[in-house]
Amino acid sequence: MAVVVRTDDDCRLWADRAGAGPPLVFCHGGPGLWDHLEPVARLLEADARTIRWDQRGCGRSQRRGPYTTARFVADLNAVREQLGGPRVALLGHSWGAHLALRYALDHPDRVSHLIYVSGTGIDPDRGWHPHYERNLRRRLGAHRDRWEALGARDRTPAEEREWAVLQWSADFADPDAALRHAEAMATPWRGVNRECNRAVNAEVKRELRESDLAARCEALDLPVLIVDGAEDIRPRWAVDSLHRALPNCARVSLAGTGHLPWVEDPDGFRQAVTSFLTPP
Repeated sequence: MAVVVRTDDDCRLWADRAGAGPPLVFCHGGPGLWDHLEPVARLLEADARTIRWDQRGCGRSQRRGPYTTARFVADLNAVREQLGGPRVALLGHSWGAHLALRYALDHPDRVSHLIYVSGTGIDPDRGWHPHYERNLRRRLGAHRDRWEALGARDRTPAEEREWAVLQWSADFADPDAALRHAEAMATPWRGVNRECNRAVNAEVKRELRESDLAARCEALDLPVLIVDGAEDIRPRWAVDSLHRALPNCARVSLAGTGHLPWVEDPDGFRQAVTSFLTPP
C-alpha cells in the first residue's frame, strides 16, 4: 500500500508497505535513483513487514534538497518512525547499504539487524573504483561503443534511459539475460536526479577520507549480514575492511550473481536473509 511520509522539513516522500511480521525497511541504491527493491520485498514479505521508499528528490518523492547524507539519515528516521516503529531491521543496497550503515551508526538503538547488500566498503582511498571501471567496460562487450558515445554528449530523455540500461546491464553476471534485467530495472523510467548523485557521491568520498568509520563500526553492537554477488563488477575485497571492523558480522557470497544478487539467485538471497533475521 502506497503512503506519504512527511519529513521534519516537510518534504513528501513516497513509501510503500506490505506483508506482516517484524518491520524491515529498505534503502535503495543510487544516489539519485528510485526504489527498485520491490522484487526483494516480494521475496521477503511472508516473513517481514516490508517498507520501501523513494529517497528525496528521486522517483515519486518530492524533488527538493538538500542532498546530504545527514538529510537522508533524517529522512530514513522519519520513515522508520512513521511506518516501522521504535526498532526496525534495515536492508540497504549499493549506495543504500552505506546509508543504512550510517543510520545504524547514528541510531543503533533503533536498529535490530542490518543487511548490507552489494555495498562498496569504507576504505578512504576508494581503491576499488579503477577495478570497477575496467570490469564495467569489459562486461559491456559489444555495447561498449554505444555506451561511450552516449556518455560523451548531452542526452535526450530517451537516450538517458538507453545509456542507463546499457550501464546497468553490466551489473548482471549472465550476459544472455543482462539487457532484459536492466530493462526491467528501467521500467517504468523515473529519471535520474544527477544533482543528487553528484552531491551525495562527493560527500561520501569526503566522509570516507575525513572520518574514522572503521572505529565507529568496531563499536556497533548489532548483528550485520553482508551479502555479495560473487561476480559483481565492483570488487568484493573493497568490503573486507568493513567486515573485519564489525564485531558481529556474517557474510554470504552468492555464486553466479552480480550487483543485484536477488535477481539471479532469488532462492539463495531469500534463504540468506530470512536465516539471518529469524535464526533457529
